[in-house]
Amino acid sequence: MNKLAVTAISMTLAASVPALGDDDKKRFGAVPVTMADVQAVSPALAKYTQSVIFDDLWMRPGLSPRDRSVITVAALIARNQPVEMPYHFNLALDNGVKPAELSEIITHLAFYSGWGNATGAVAVAAQVFAARGIGADQLPEASPAPLPLDETADAERAKRVEQNVGPVSQGVVEYTNGVLFKDLWLRPGLAPRDRSLITVTALVASGQVAQTPYHLDRAMSAGLTQDQASEILTHLTFYAGWPNVMSAVPVFKDVFEKRQS
Repeated sequence: MNKLAVTAISMTLAASVPALGDDDKKRFGAVPVTMADVQAVSPALAKYTQSVIFDDLWMRPGLSPRDRSVITVAALIARNQPVEMPYHFNLALDNGVKPAELSEIITHLAFYSGWGNATGAVAVAAQVFAARGIGADQLPEASPAPLPLDETADAERAKRVEQNVGPVSQGVVEYTNGVLFKDLWLRPGLAPRDRSLITVTALVASGQVAQTPYHLDRAMSAGLTQDQASEILTHLTFYAGWPNVMSAVPVFKDVFEKRQS
């Protein structure tokens, strides 16, 4: 990956996307922030952005640039932080994330961070796609042929959902066992490892550690290595904050130990 020169570009790639009108600014909730703005308000933040984030964190070998982009995009959507989305959506595409995959990430996170967060990301992605000439022919089908289902594993998962959730909400059970795991998770627009990667990221980034063991174990079964999982936490310290990551550390530790036993 080419070195990210934050002194030459804004944090939102303002030169690469259409200029925001007044209505767009209201929709995004904030005016795009440039490095000049950061320097004017907080020279220390500008220093850390350059020396720690771009010159160090993004250069670490533990994850590929593509994985770092996938994680960052997922964290921004999960935390509903649109100001940096244009920059990171563009960077993700430059780092090898396909338009169809970015579209699918947004769809997936509607289920794991809420419809409002996903539609907020759509508003940003629409401008990025338009600026790059990305059309409908590069996006995933609404109803593609599903990936094969592991009937045995899914039956065990469904049984646990019924036992734990059924006495409280049969509606949640129906949607979990139906649209979530027998539709969304079987969409071929994302590799199973990537789908699990963004799910784990969203859970950590939003402080929802209760479901992390299941999804982290699933991610590692799909090919995520322990070293890569460890580096996810390192990356998210800067994009989700230390408290969320420190809360996730013992959960990751427990999963690592159980998989090694």
